Amino acid sequence: MRNFKNRKASHNYYFVEELETGIVLKGTEIKSIRSGRLNFKDSYAYFENDEIWLYNLHISQYEQGSFNNHDPDRKRKLLLHRKEIRKLMKKVEEKGFTLIPKEIYINEKGFVKVNLAVARGKRQYDKRETIQKKDEMRDMERKMKLNLG
Repeated sequence: MRNFKNRKASHNYYFVEELETGIVLKGTEIKSIRSGRLNFKDSYAYFENDEIWLYNLHISQYEQGSFNNHDPDRKRKLLLHRKEIRKLMKKVEEKGFTLIPKEIYINEKGFVKVNLAVARGKRQYDKRETIQKKDEMRDMERKMKLNLG
């Protein structure tokens, strides 16, 4: 099982809710994902005609692919039940919320799944505060390790 985490997302957003979704891919895209060639730096999900689409997910072209190769930056459809889509629409309509892919992985059956999160953006001072807390925790762990060792 292969996991790809969006490390930048936790730095830039607070996560309110998470949801596992499927994604519609072409054959060369799944092969590229299995070889670890994807980047979701600025990717986000958005609603279009009662469907959810994932934008800015870059899946590099498959090296052994022929003329059938995919467009690396195309939008990709996410698979959810209508009830779940309506629920997400209501949450995202609130001010400041957006849909961010938090993690992409291949499950036991070999399907690619996207862990989608309803998120609220952090302000600059929130980011600094988070970094400061991480540094303090790291320093405490070092001191504990030195005292025990």
